[in-house]
Amino acid sequence: MKLMVLDAGHCLNLSLARLVHRRGDTELVIEPGLGVDAQRLREEAPAAVIVPPLAAPMEIEPAAVVAHGEGVDACLEACRETDTPLVWCVSDQLYQDGFDIPIDEDVIPAPRDESLRRLIAVGNHIRESHPRHLIVRLGPLFALEGSHAWLGSLIDRLVAGEEVRAAQDIIFCPTSADAVAMALVGMLQQLQCGSEAWGAYHLAGTEPVSAFTFTSMVRTQLAIRLEGAGEQVTLGKVKPLKHHHDQPLRRVLNCRRVLGAFGVHQKPWRLEVERLLDEWCLARGAKEEEDDASSC
Repeated sequence: MKLMVLDAGHCLNLSLARLVHRRGDTELVIEPGLGVDAQRLREEAPAAVIVPPLAAPMEIEPAAVVAHGEGVDACLEACRETDTPLVWCVSDQLYQDGFDIPIDEDVIPAPRDESLRRLIAVGNHIRESHPRHLIVRLGPLFALEGSHAWLGSLIDRLVAGEEVRAAQDIIFCPTSADAVAMALVGMLQQLQCGSEAWGAYHLAGTEPVSAFTFTSMVRTQLAIRLEGAGEQVTLGKVKPLKHHHDQPLRRVLNCRRVLGAFGVHQKPWRLEVERLLDEWCLARGAKEEEDDASSC
């Protein structure tokens, strides 16, 4: 199965590349941006085109959000012309005001922000005009490297001694980019084998948590590992922020449909974070050994 993934350098793309490298049944074609035309799709003939999510669309310039929507629209037209399945991953922030209960897949986001509404229009266009599609709504992605990786930059800031501010009253389900990559490949393999379970799905980590608690957990686990390695590092402090003074805003995705349709289980975000911290420490130790060897 050949997959085309757009926006080279995105943390999800790097996770997909590592996964495909370990498999013998999947090939990956990575395009530099969102621009792909019908001629390019005819040349490569991928089983599907994957568009990684625009991370934190509420926190970036509206023009960047609109540009992303326009890129997805253009990709959609190329996919329609060539009858190529389209997988569009989107951020949970499209549920701008959250919900008191876990959000089911059939709940279409209705954000107040104009640029976010542009993305909703793109999703509606996909649903109405291209039956072979997956719209995969994700919790906040984390990884060690790549654009929008979150965890990697968070570790760098803590190790540099910077103060990190994180919301205490926004509840979500952090999502490992590696787990999303595994889920997407598994879902597309089943669709290639005859499943007709196209549509919208939610995919997130288990255990809702605030950004402050997530960041604090990363700091605690990082401190334990560095101390265990004999390193004396004064990590930056984590400061809680409050944006909603009446009650916390919850963006908790109900992921039962992806389990029922594809057998995909949510990955516990705590276990994924601990695994990635172990990888980070191993890479740090290897680099220090390499630096010591080169200085001799």
